[in-house]
Amino acid sequence: MTTTDWITDIALLLVVFRQLREGRLDAKSYLIPLGIVAFVAHTYLDSVPTAGNDLVLIGTLVAVGAALGIAGGVYTRVRQVGTELYIKAGAVSAILWVLGMGARMGFQLWVDHGGADDVARFSLEHQITTGDAWVAAFVLMALTEVVTRLATIFVRGRMATREQRRAAGDGPRVAVAADRAV
Repeated sequence: MTTTDWITDIALLLVVFRQLREGRLDAKSYLIPLGIVAFVAHTYLDSVPTAGNDLVLIGTLVAVGAALGIAGGVYTRVRQVGTELYIKAGAVSAILWVLGMGARMGFQLWVDHGGADDVARFSLEHQITTGDAWVAAFVLMALTEVVTRLATIFVRGRMATREQRRAAGDGPRVAVAADRAV
């Protein structure tokens, strides 16, 4: 692993650890993680191989990233105070984030320190054509995890805002409408 690899992996881990303390949901909450994964994608993603079972590998890891991202977003507390939204990553969200990021980091360390032959053998047996397929799969997994987590938090924030508006402005009308229905 290069110094850049370590820095980007640690930066992505710190994104959620920063959210273990409740903080305001603002543009930085979205832009910092998106900026990091955009840098990673630009640095490491040269192509998306499509031969053999490369797309199966990529699709599988993208699906894992999506599942981790959505679950991480669901287990991040989103609440509104006045006109501001606040988020706090829960323990489950942090564990999922560390599992996803840690799995990629661990895989890379394993390959660099003796696992390359095992990966080559697995790739040959499962018709994964190049090492670029592994790179694309893990980069797209990280990108998908970040984007789906942020999208889930965004949607939950919009829902919290809508619920507060409804409670503040529509409360009496909802009660009246319910009375008429009876």
